[in-house]
Amino acid sequence: MSLGPGYRSYMVPEALDALVAAEVILGYKTYLGLIDELLEGKEVLSSGMRKEVDRCALAIDRALAGRRVALVSSGDAGIYGMAGLVFDICRERALRVASPGGVRHSMEDETAASVDGVNASAPDLFVEVIPGVAAFNAAASILGAPLMHDFAVVSLSDHLTPWDLIEKRLQAAASADFVMAIYNPRSKTRPDLLEKAQKVLLREKAPETPVAILRKAMRDGQWKCLTTLGEIPFEEVDMQSILIVGNSKTYLWNGWMVTPRGYLNKYTLSE
Repeated sequence: MSLGPGYRSYMVPEALDALVAAEVILGYKTYLGLIDELLEGKEVLSSGMRKEVDRCALAIDRALAGRRVALVSSGDAGIYGMAGLVFDICRERALRVASPGGVRHSMEDETAASVDGVNASAPDLFVEVIPGVAAFNAAASILGAPLMHDFAVVSLSDHLTPWDLIEKRLQAAASADFVMAIYNPRSKTRPDLLEKAQKVLLREKAPETPVAILRKAMRDGQWKCLTTLGEIPFEEVDMQSILIVGNSKTYLWNGWMVTPRGYLNKYTLSE
């Protein structure tokens, strides 16, 4: 399942229902702290950073044992969250996975001993990925309308993706004049990531390009900064921040960040 930031107002009803119905709730300890009121009476299994594989494997084990499990991610579980890793592990274990509606995937021939590497005698595991409020959605709503045109999302974390590939993606998105949402911009162990990314983007984008920084979007301690690509305040950015970098048409106006879709190029206001 997935956790929308500020669950009282921004968690989708399906996610709240899943937490209420769950017998076991697992997640990164910081994220579970945001929903502590919903954990009462549950088996709660929390862990820290770099424990994602263990956390997902434990969630699958509990589900295979017949427990109703909720695995919590921040934002949206399918966007830099735990959903993909759950499927990775299920595939590695050759488990049969079905959606809650009863649709079994990769089992077109039930009489076969094995289909697509799936053990036909393995127990069924029902998985539901519940959408949440992704960080770029939350940030965009606070800023105004910065994602009104085509945009790309890139994480600067080189923990799982090599930097040379990240750099290629930044270069490609910038050269195509995408608005960009940047995740994981700057950590304590890798404080130079954002400066390196800025240098790549400045090859294609003007220093005056509008940039917004949102820290803890829609959560206690929310902080917003409107600046430009050439004047990013690096020291104010951390791993709980997301940056939105505008395209060549993006503008700042009265504290808002807007990327025009192009309506006024085609229509007049009188029409």
